[in-house]
Amino acid sequence: MNVAVIGTGYVGLVTGVVLSEIGHTVTCIDINKHKVSKLKEGQSPIYEPGLDELMAKNIEAGRLYFTTNHQEAFVNAHIVFIAVGTPQSHSGAADLTYIQQAAKDIALNIVNDTIVVVKSTVPIGTNDIVETIIKENLVADVDVNVVSNPEFLREGHAIHDTFHGDRIVIGAESTEASEIVEQLYKPLGLPVVRTNRRSAEMIKYASNAFLATKISFINEISNLCEKMGANVLDVANGMGLDNRIGRAFLNPGIGYGGSCFPKDTEAIAYIGQEYDTPLTIVESAIKANFRQRELFLQKVLDYFNGNVAGRSIGMLGLAFKPNTDDLREAPSLYLIKELEKRGANVKAYDPVVKHLTQCVVTIREAITEVDAVLLVTEWDEFEGINFNHEVFNSKIFDGRFFIKH
Repeated sequence: MNVAVIGTGYVGLVTGVVLSEIGHTVTCIDINKHKVSKLKEGQSPIYEPGLDELMAKNIEAGRLYFTTNHQEAFVNAHIVFIAVGTPQSHSGAADLTYIQQAAKDIALNIVNDTIVVVKSTVPIGTNDIVETIIKENLVADVDVNVVSNPEFLREGHAIHDTFHGDRIVIGAESTEASEIVEQLYKPLGLPVVRTNRRSAEMIKYASNAFLATKISFINEISNLCEKMGANVLDVANGMGLDNRIGRAFLNPGIGYGGSCFPKDTEAIAYIGQEYDTPLTIVESAIKANFRQRELFLQKVLDYFNGNVAGRSIGMLGLAFKPNTDDLREAPSLYLIKELEKRGANVKAYDPVVKHLTQCVVTIREAITEVDAVLLVTEWDEFEGINFNHEVFNSKIFDGRFFIKH
């Protein structure tokens, strides 16, 4: 099939590359000319294991293209994906500015009957809005069906998750449109959940809210374990063997970050308030998540009797999780801000993130001649470090339960 993808961010680029890999001809659209120029050369703007190789392979095979021109992208396309950002607004609701603009661009430029697939994470009812915008602004005499198809990719594992996902969710009001989108994904051989649009939108939000709540839960259990002398890793393993619970996302630490969980939990909590149906469990998970990084900071401050002025603090890991360069809502940024505000000097090392002023070139630079080392992201590269206190003569704060005791 001929496919167009609006947006070359994390979701759009991965979607376009994978669809080209399974045999479709894909044109990805972005308004940033410099970005598109780099993409045409096979240079990905994001760090994602395996993505660069698949990009280069499918560009060379003539299945993957990039452009800034909507008309060029849509001329042969019968399926158009919307994969633009939905950042959080000041109120906590999702900002739909980019979604609405994408809908207008589609309406003004398509020349064929088109299935519009909304891949972006959007509040319940947004697909209805997209359909209305398109139909009100159509120039050509064509039919349009809007389908909700939320993504469930983990940053750092997106390629693997696309080929080995748990399910593909398709929300449509048209049976024919739903069947066509299912055929698009057929080469992946994954289970398909077909439902209406609003249910598909809710599946995405509810899934992320549940996983975020699971993380906040084990973090609170971890805090209690620390007070009572229990081993939270043993507790998590014991809980995880129960099939009703499962071990995934029971990893204690300093809280979740990234582009999805913080934004999506806030958005669904906002929707609950808007419809006078408060999601008190989700709201508590949000508060617990932020409190977790505050508690970690307090441990550092307590060790120095509340005074870190003039202290040198080494930090291992900046990205919110391993195998990504994403700093959105990363606990590291909060810690750096609060420590430097109190007069500390922070030296940070991350295998991928290199652009912050606190960054140093090597691990050794970050962990030698410092008063404390903060382990913030559990990169595999840190596995081989000898975390013996006597060797580095500094206090180690393991924010990810990464060090084996």
